[in-house]
Amino acid sequence: MSWIFLLIAGLAEIGSVISLKKANGFTKWFPSIACLCFGSLSFYFLSLSLKTLPIGPAYAIWTAIGSVGSVLFGMVFFQESRDRKRIALIICILIGAIGVKLTSGH
Repeated sequence: MSWIFLLIAGLAEIGSVISLKKANGFTKWFPSIACLCFGSLSFYFLSLSLKTLPIGPAYAIWTAIGSVGSVLFGMVFFQESRDRKRIALIICILIGAIGVKLTSGH
């Protein structure tokens, strides 16, 4: 169940970052409230996952889900760069997070 909590936390982190972009420096109410709600959900589910998962791999995977998901979302919905170098670096983030998990012994 902890891995599911971690996945939910990562997805909520993506929602928080997207809402933060839309909040325009917290000048728009709905996206600002959404950002705070998604952020709170993200930390809540991360805290649940940390009851049984080691902090290193859990944090690496949580940040990888959030960062890779946010970059991909930006590429698809905000017309951000889809440069090959950028995609290669996203793959590096994924490899790093998977590597931390594989070497954790958990």
